Amino acid sequence: MTPATDAVPIFLASRNGKKLAEMERILAPLVPGVRVLGLEDVVAYEEPVEDQPDFAGNALLKARAGLTATGLPTLADDSGLCVDALNGMPGVLSARWSGRPKSDHRNNELLLEQLADVPDERRGAHFTCVVAFCHPDGTELVVEGRMDGRIVHETRGSGGFGYDVVFAAVEHPERTTAELDPDTKDATSHRGRALRAIAPQVAAALRGRS
Repeated sequence: MTPATDAVPIFLASRNGKKLAEMERILAPLVPGVRVLGLEDVVAYEEPVEDQPDFAGNALLKARAGLTATGLPTLADDSGLCVDALNGMPGVLSARWSGRPKSDHRNNELLLEQLADVPDERRGAHFTCVVAFCHPDGTELVVEGRMDGRIVHETRGSGGFGYDVVFAAVEHPERTTAELDPDTKDATSHRGRALRAIAPQVAAALRGRS
């Protein structure tokens, strides 16, 4: 897919359409005409194995690979759910918690099963998102965002993705993040917070300013 000539292209190393839309919504006010391209919009390349021990390592790994393959300013994120009762797991293993192939449905089923006997007061959890940005001029940025909350007892909602259907943020304790409208979710989400923190620096780089 070729962006319009007046668009400002930036590459996000992801196939997740909802994630692409979320990032474009947050960058748009700062970079008029920004167009977030995903993996389906560029020539296929060999994606790196996410073998780093933390979110920052995986995010940078993906951003560097994307920049090398496309030549475009590249954003990549690595995020996951850290559950108190599971000693911070699934963490970096969140996307493949129930094994291969990746399945949000199976991941959520497994998590709820593992927490079946855990009382409300011990169901604390948080989402972490690390966003990395790599620019052709050599600029590399890394920012972390966090959203605290708890794991509910059953899946609820049809929005979002991943573990959104089982997670209620402290700001909206009666609703899962899958039950929030996009603007409300962006305002509180780990990814939204990380993006808002990094967006001014990304915007400056895209506009050619230091």
